[in-house]
Amino acid sequence: MPAPVAGPVGRVTKACNPKGVHHDMTKTLLAPLAGLALLAACAQAPDQSGAATGAGQATGPRPGTQEDLVANVGDRVFFDFDRSNIRPDQAPTLDRQAAWLQTHRQVRVIIEGHADERGTREYNLALGQRRADSARNYLIARGVDGARVRTISYGKDRPAVLGSNEEAWAQNRRAVTVVQ
Repeated sequence: MPAPVAGPVGRVTKACNPKGVHHDMTKTLLAPLAGLALLAACAQAPDQSGAATGAGQATGPRPGTQEDLVANVGDRVFFDFDRSNIRPDQAPTLDRQAAWLQTHRQVRVIIEGHADERGTREYNLALGQRRADSARNYLIARGVDGARVRTISYGKDRPAVLGSNEEAWAQNRRAVTVVQ
């Protein structure tokens, strides 16, 4: 074993071995770091559901927010070409939105009406407005106070998907509910 020599700041440490490793200093530095890493891992250990259980950590979006609406309900419904009536396959989303709005009575929303790129700007603004109004009327018919629901049309000006094909157009023919 090598003889002790004076180290930095006057500490006595062992001299380096031939490979240049300070054995005692390494142990002195690594032991606390390993302990901290272990504590951090324990604080983030997943529970049975796979969610992290660290102190103060949220388990999902805050109730009543846009993130909550998107994650747990769905914020948009889609329409057929040149139509503004609610499709039967889209009604369940609006039913969930109505129930969510009944649960979160302080929340106000704007329903944005959108259209695909085909047609004139004026026509698509009118079509987007009819789509937004259709979604709003559906929510009101399910018991949501109409004073809490405003509408706006963006026509073809704010596409969700860029492209000039049926897949893109189908995603752009929509009404989106946005929490205020």
